[in-house]
Amino acid sequence: MTDTQTAPETAPETASARDGRARNEFADVLGFVIRRWLAYPGALAWTLAGVAVATVADVVTPLLAGWMVDDVAHAGPAAVSGGVLPAVTPAMEAARRGVLWMLGGLVLLGLLGVAGRRMSYLGITHLTARTMRGIAETAFARVQRFSTDWHGNTFAGSTVRRLTRGMWAVDTLADTLMLMLLPGVLVLGATTLVLALHWPSMGLLLGVSSVALVTMSTSLTLRYVAPSARLANRWDTRMGAALADAVTCNAVVKAFGAEVREEARLSWILSRWQRRTERSWVRGTNSGNLQNVAALLMRVLLIGAVLALWWRGQAGPGDVAYVLTMVFLVQGYLRDIGQQISMVQRSVNEMEELVAIYRLPPGVPDRPDAPPLRVTHGAIRFDHVGFGYRGQRGLLFRDLSIDIPAGSRVALVGPSGSGKTTLVKLLQRLYDVTDGRVLIDGTDIATVTQSSLRAQIAIVQQEPVLFHRSLAENIAYGRPGAPMAEIEEAARQANAAGFIERLPKGYATMVGERGVKLSGGERQRVAIARAFLANAPILIFDEATSSLDSESEILVQDAMERLMVGRTVLVIAHRLSTVVGLDRILVFAHGELREDGSHAQLITQDGGLYRRLFELQSLDG
Repeated sequence: MTDTQTAPETAPETASARDGRARNEFADVLGFVIRRWLAYPGALAWTLAGVAVATVADVVTPLLAGWMVDDVAHAGPAAVSGGVLPAVTPAMEAARRGVLWMLGGLVLLGLLGVAGRRMSYLGITHLTARTMRGIAETAFARVQRFSTDWHGNTFAGSTVRRLTRGMWAVDTLADTLMLMLLPGVLVLGATTLVLALHWPSMGLLLGVSSVALVTMSTSLTLRYVAPSARLANRWDTRMGAALADAVTCNAVVKAFGAEVREEARLSWILSRWQRRTERSWVRGTNSGNLQNVAALLMRVLLIGAVLALWWRGQAGPGDVAYVLTMVFLVQGYLRDIGQQISMVQRSVNEMEELVAIYRLPPGVPDRPDAPPLRVTHGAIRFDHVGFGYRGQRGLLFRDLSIDIPAGSRVALVGPSGSGKTTLVKLLQRLYDVTDGRVLIDGTDIATVTQSSLRAQIAIVQQEPVLFHRSLAENIAYGRPGAPMAEIEEAARQANAAGFIERLPKGYATMVGERGVKLSGGERQRVAIARAFLANAPILIFDEATSSLDSESEILVQDAMERLMVGRTVLVIAHRLSTVVGLDRILVFAHGELREDGSHAQLITQDGGLYRRLFELQSLDG
């Protein structure tokens, strides 16, 4: 079926389909979190034990309060008019002792409640912190391994927002489920059982009204509040992406005096975020109000029922006191259950985009038990390679075969879009080939780990990206832990030591986000120093001098010449004057290898593509 035939994907979504999708997402997120809780059984058990102790104390407290009222009623007055003590009967003495025992029991239950809650709070603290850390680590690891296309099509700001918002939603979800909802459910269940044993009709009334209230709360949350919360979260992600995009490109904004334009663009996004967020909050308020009214009705029914029993002589003062205490206890839990279900759904909504990241497959997965790549010489072979980008018609490369001997210096030239950069990306295995193989020293790179492959390839890009870390850390990025003496030697080889040593903090200087504190030539020399220190057998230069001034270009080319010695080198170049001295030049056009030879050989070919490009650049010069 073609894309134009997939009508079900564009058909309007029915209400039942939306409900089913919401239930699936709710279950997926809860399952995701519970699996991560189970990874820390000690902290989870400690939390649940604390909840159980505190819940038992809450359930038994109304019973003791009711018994105390009965004992008070049977103990008689402490004194009569005029201060005369009445005669104390054995029954009165027993009742007074019972009052004291009940008082002690209430104190003990209060202490147990405090101890149980402390246990649960300490347990949930350790459990949640470890869970959040684990989620952050694994989510970051997955994002790092997504395809180049995914990163190219996704705002960095929105990705960060998804991760951080989802992490903190785990905290809210854990607190709500285990410290609030779980105790509430246990209290309701135990209290209903106790009432049913004494008055079956009261137990049935409490059970039915509790189930009805929880069902109403859940339905309001899932069907009324959740859809608006999900839409608000999508605009929250979009807001984060817009902020990050504008802040990252601030230099361009300033260059064009576009501050007001960017502010207007963000204001447009914020206005829609505001409307959707307000609607989500208003719906949450409406849902809470309805739940409070239902809880009030339930309270009136229960109190009215026990008073009716008392009126008929089927309940005493202690029974009334027990039911009143129990009703207010249950009322608090029921009132909070509605809010807690809303909090759970809100947390689930905020985690949906994080959990979706875990569903995405890595762009280029390693094979199971793939060994590391061992490079002894650095010979490269593209063996009948076919490749095309997803979403583009046809293949870029068809049956492409190239042999690059170890230690040779090869230029890749040709018009834009001819396949030069794609060839390098295939060598790095940023994409998998459609047909054929890419081999290094006879080993198919698809059979080894990507980390070991890329550790054998150093790349100096046209616009080198530096981390907002020290110069020493950036130079040592390819070989972390390298001694300072080797870092300094790499900088000298790259002609970078001069400007670094003139800086007030030298190698400890922070370079700013993406290296903005350095000039283009300085960033390029730091990138070359990084390649020197990495000491990889295969080296790639991607237009390394195209955007430099003449003085910087001389320094960079001098460093490049030293770096090329003893390595297999691929140079992507548009400025053909920079590749004249290389061993071999491969000329591409529309994914085809049109010409292959040295500069001296290609420049003599009448009507050749390389000769035409070289002459055009000579005229431009």
